Amino acid sequence: MKPLTSFARPLSGVLMLCVSAAWLVACSRPAPVAEPIRAVKVVTVGADTVHASSNFSAEVRARVESRLGFRVAGKITSRRVEVGQRVQAGQLLAEIDAQDYRLTQESARAQWQSAQTQLALAVADFKRYKALRDQSFISDAELERREATLKSAQAQVDQARAQLDVQAHQADYTKLVADHPGVVTAVEAEVGQVVAAGTPVVRVAQEGPRDVVFAMPEDQAARLRLGQVLQAKAWGEGAEWSATVREIGASADPLTRTFTVKLALPATAQPLLGSTATVMLPSAGTSGATPSAIRLPTSALRQEGQGSAVWVLSADTMTVSLQPVQVGAVVDSDVLISSGLKPGQQVVVTGVHVLTPGQKVTLFKPVVDASR
Repeated sequence: MKPLTSFARPLSGVLMLCVSAAWLVACSRPAPVAEPIRAVKVVTVGADTVHASSNFSAEVRARVESRLGFRVAGKITSRRVEVGQRVQAGQLLAEIDAQDYRLTQESARAQWQSAQTQLALAVADFKRYKALRDQSFISDAELERREATLKSAQAQVDQARAQLDVQAHQADYTKLVADHPGVVTAVEAEVGQVVAAGTPVVRVAQEGPRDVVFAMPEDQAARLRLGQVLQAKAWGEGAEWSATVREIGASADPLTRTFTVKLALPATAQPLLGSTATVMLPSAGTSGATPSAIRLPTSALRQEGQGSAVWVLSADTMTVSLQPVQVGAVVDSDVLISSGLKPGQQVVVTGVHVLTPGQKVTLFKPVVDASR
């Protein structure tokens, strides 16, 4: 019987070759997958005439808005107006309890009447003593004393009368009336509340000129000056006005770090109080001019390090390349490109974050519904 070793040697060699072949197949690199050709939307850039400006949201307010309060302290017994109600000059707005002030007024009236009685006695004495002096029954010194008493009584009458007028005014101050016609914009105290003199009770926006008020960031406040004319526009498709800067906040708000700016509207402009407006401020250095610039949607920009770039399409090879650009002002939802592009270049405006340099692309074609 032949030994098995002679047959095992050729078999082991075959197995080794098979294992080696399998190992080589497993370790070989897979064939590279072709990069997909992406469909992109492009725009052909050109020099566009734009109005470079910054827009700020604003609010329409009355030129004068008064916070009215009682000139005396007391408990509010009635309030006659509501927010949004129009009032006329002299119209009663609220009242406080006037009982104590009426009693004080009656006391002052009684003192005035008493002083008048004392004055009448002094006048009668002076006349009597003057007649005696004319007959040389008394001395000049005695007549002078009676004259001094008369003057003192007259002064007491004047003092009592003035005190009576003061107390009468105090009683009148228990009624809060409107100084000018306007609209009630806020109610700051209610019936039953005890208020001190001067505490705001009702806020009234006076009829007349209107202002457009907005907040200006502190890094741009230096661009404004008193008397400067800006364009303001009502919300939506509303009217547009030329408004004059009449007031710039002297200091920044401690929380928002913005300066309050008030624009005076023309006398004929009477928009609703509290309505929204937009103020258009020319960009620095433009002085309201309309320069020519390349304008792109913000979707075309790609952040590259500390700068911005866009994808430029080469029509010959249908590949894209990254082009650094300098971004200028923002106009609505677009940006102005100050440098880096030339008119006539094609720029990708969608899908800029999935492209790579040299990647082949195709132009996007919208699908047309054949059933229509």
